[in-house]
Amino acid sequence: MALTPTDKRSASDEAFLREVDDAVRAGDLENFWKRYGRWLAIALFVGLAAFGGWIYWQNQQTAAAEKQGEQFILAVEKLQGGNVAAAKTELGTIAKAEQPGYRAMAQILLANITAAEGNTKKAVADYAKVVGDESLPQPFRDLALIRQTTVEFDSLPPQQVIDRLKPLAKPGNAWFGSAGEMTAISYMKMGKDNLAGPIFAQIAKQEDLPQTLRSRAQQMAGALGVDTVQLEEKPKGASATADAGKDN
Repeated sequence: MALTPTDKRSASDEAFLREVDDAVRAGDLENFWKRYGRWLAIALFVGLAAFGGWIYWQNQQTAAAEKQGEQFILAVEKLQGGNVAAAKTELGTIAKAEQPGYRAMAQILLANITAAEGNTKKAVADYAKVVGDESLPQPFRDLALIRQTTVEFDSLPPQQVIDRLKPLAKPGNAWFGSAGEMTAISYMKMGKDNLAGPIFAQIAKQEDLPQTLRSRAQQMAGALGVDTVQLEEKPKGASATADAGKDN
């Protein structure tokens, strides 16, 4: 279909307007680049430098962690081989490292060595230092608390042991076995066998705990008159009316 003069003029006007719009956009872009291009280039450079620095830092952290891991294994091997002095030197270096996991393990091992050497007071202070260091992972701080309490257990008032270990002496906690056992013994020292027995029975039921600890706990529970079988949960199909009838 042939275009009328009006249609031709409209098409020509639209083409002209597009050319003007493109020219304006190109001019704006050129002016914008002249005013801000230098700063955009600097910002881009800084961003890339920061990203590259972060990658480098990550790689350095990984390499440092691997190195500390190798040092820690070497220290443990020396300790197992009886070369305590060399092990203490290695662990002393790791105990000052930036990586919190290996730093905590090194500090705890050094405290263990100090306790084994008979310097209980210093060992307790070293454990307490780990416990109070909020920059260290909580599991290591909990382990240090267990070790600290174990070392000074005989000299602590039973109630202090119970209060200190209360957060850990709960079924399901990673340190329930050790914390629960010391808590139960503390109750026995206070003459509260009725509180100690159920804790021993609960320890005996924890299948993820060492068998020696479970067996010891079962014997203690039995000696206190608590049968671990009695603590088993009732079957889901147990009748509520049966329990009600027993109360009547």
